[in-house]
Amino acid sequence: MKKGILVLGLLMLTVSCSEYQQLLKSKDTAPKYSAAEELYNEGKEEESNKKLKKALRLLEQIEPEFRGKPQGERLVFLLADTYYQLGDYYNSPFQFERFLQLYPNSQKAEEASYKSAASYYYRSPRYDLDQTDTNKGVEELQKYLNKYPEGEFTEAANEKATELRIKLEKKAYEIAKQYHHTEFYKAAIASFNNFISDYPGSPFREAAYYYRFDSAYQLAINSFQFLMEERLEEAREFYKAYKKYYPEGEYTSQIEDSLLDIDKRLQNF
Repeated sequence: MKKGILVLGLLMLTVSCSEYQQLLKSKDTAPKYSAAEELYNEGKEEESNKKLKKALRLLEQIEPEFRGKPQGERLVFLLADTYYQLGDYYNSPFQFERFLQLYPNSQKAEEASYKSAASYYYRSPRYDLDQTDTNKGVEELQKYLNKYPEGEFTEAANEKATELRIKLEKKAYEIAKQYHHTEFYKAAIASFNNFISDYPGSPFREAAYYYRFDSAYQLAINSFQFLMEERLEEAREFYKAYKKYYPEGEYTSQIEDSLLDIDKRLQNF
């Protein structure tokens, strides 16, 4: 019985594949359109990449044939969204942008705008790699939020934009921290100054204040005598800045110990 069911299933699969191959070779666009839409809907509902890929092949074939026709708008959107559903985030933004250029007043314009921007979010690499796509994602998500402040995808767009901004902040913070750890203290101070100015609400802000202070402190105590006093005073100013914003901060113990040493050294001048 089980063997019979298996054979029947294989036979149906073979017939189905054969029909699909015949459809690909056919010059009749109407059945291709119906099959592409059906495969797209089923693939999306079932999260079946196999069906979505079949839909994509048909859509790529027939989309040029329907340009300028009533079905064209639907097909261009389906083509873009099939790339998106398949996780092809390099083709999907191009296709969504093309859709928006062709049909700027479409009911699907908002969804296309969001998914085009979200494609760059999914393309964004880890923080220590090139962040071109991350910057593009922030830019495109912000464009969506500006255009659709009460839109269907506003919450998701805000979450994605925030995540990308934090990634950019982490990269900038880690670059500055690397200068500190490799004892390029002047570069570290400059980088932490820029970071504090550029990212006022960053979760890395307290650490940036601390490492800016410690960079100045380390630079001072390792300086020639004629440079030390001025640099110790600069470190003291960075101490005050840290304590102003974080009077009971995470690095209080370390920074207080360093201040004691600064005061002791300054007594010698």
